[in-house]
Amino acid sequence: MPRLIPDAERITRARVLIQKARDLPPPAELGRFDLSYVAGVKGFIQQARDLVKFLPYKPASSAETKAEVTRIFKEAEQAEKEILHPKAS
Repeated sequence: MPRLIPDAERITRARVLIQKARDLPPPAELGRFDLSYVAGVKGFIQQARDLVKFLPYKPASSAETKAEVTRIFKEAEQAEKEILHPKAS
């Protein structure tokens, strides 16, 4: 039987996954348009979301936990936009 991951650890792991998506280097040839790069970034972001998506629905979840989950979803969305759709400068 798999062990249960505490809420605080799930939140920490989700933030680490978002940071991994940010740190993933784009390939030299196609840059951010490489499909494997895009899939890697989206994979890390989706894993982060999946880790915390059910926390707000747990009866024992505190208001702080629910707020953290909301912030993680916003961070994930913002990271995906910044990585895959940077503004033209």
